[in-house]
Amino acid sequence: MKNDTVSFLSEDGENIKLSVLEETKINGISYILVTDSFEGEDGECYIMKDISNGDSEDANYIFVEDENELDSVFEIFEKMMDDIDIVR
Repeated sequence: MKNDTVSFLSEDGENIKLSVLEETKINGISYILVTDSFEGEDGECYIMKDISNGDSEDANYIFVEDENELDSVFEIFEKMMDDIDIVR
């Protein structure tokens, strides 16, 4: 999924596109590291997790908001992407 884009609808009904930098699975939960920048620009990074059930073919990603979960997953992505400077 790296270098792909994901689209989703915001609460306001706006279509938002994010670039996927990396993905991983921790304790059976799929996480993706996404950014709002494209083509090497500086931008914000976000961590999203898949909350879809195992029967669904489509992923249902939400932003990780729990600080402990966010910190833990962010550390893993930092190690995976040691050649890129990621700042939260």
